[in-house]
Amino acid sequence: MYRLAAFDMDGTLLLPDHTLGEKTLATLRQLAEKPMRLTFATGRHYLEMKDILANIGMEGFLITGNGTRIHDLSGHLLHASDLPEDCAHELLHTGWDTPASQHVFRDDGWFTALDDPDLLIPHQFSGFRYHLQDLRTLPDAGNSKVCFCAPHETLLKLVPQLKAHFGNRLDLCFSAHDCLDVQPAGCNKGSALALLTGGLEIKMSECMAFGDAMNDREMLESVGMGLIMGNALPVLKEQSPHLQVIGHCRNQAVSHFLQHWLHTPNLTYSPEY
Repeated sequence: MYRLAAFDMDGTLLLPDHTLGEKTLATLRQLAEKPMRLTFATGRHYLEMKDILANIGMEGFLITGNGTRIHDLSGHLLHASDLPEDCAHELLHTGWDTPASQHVFRDDGWFTALDDPDLLIPHQFSGFRYHLQDLRTLPDAGNSKVCFCAPHETLLKLVPQLKAHFGNRLDLCFSAHDCLDVQPAGCNKGSALALLTGGLEIKMSECMAFGDAMNDREMLESVGMGLIMGNALPVLKEQSPHLQVIGHCRNQAVSHFLQHWLHTPNLTYSPEY
């Protein structure tokens, strides 16, 4: 029996235009009526996710910043992980050989030196915005993650630089094709979900999870039922070939799968029907 469902947001629960579909919203409400804990596990900021849940009138545990923050149903902070101060300083003060833009998550918001309205397109649903600031003026303490944004090929060239500089002091992951996150070592959605479920006295084997990117892999691999979106990054499908692949987020595949699971669990699931 599954007691908790964990959902990635972009590319999974959200439509390609970064909004929630009506079928998905209805299914989430139906699921919430069951003895099932809903958890939203995302690279997005806690402040943004708090407002999204309030706007749709839904409760859920929040794992944000790719596992760097965990909040309960009342918004109380359960766990926080920040970049080591020396690593944060080096990240923000080193002249990396890349045209990628840098972005920093802190408890008081999203900070960047790049004023680009296109960055706000995925956040139109929530109205969440960045703060413009020279990142070198930020304190070394209190930075939960740093994100580099650029075309995928550009970010692939940056990865060896970061690995050579930091070694195992930090973790890197692609949260999207054009988004490379740098976060505390050992901090990810899977480890955060394990902390949350431990406090709730729920076994990881009693959880299901949905995701589409490499920042979802640890979570998908560690639960009783991990489900990969049809639109997922190819590398995720390649590295987790044993996990079931469902449909595309444009077709609200999470809702489609959950309706099958709720009403016809004895039948074999097919994304086409």
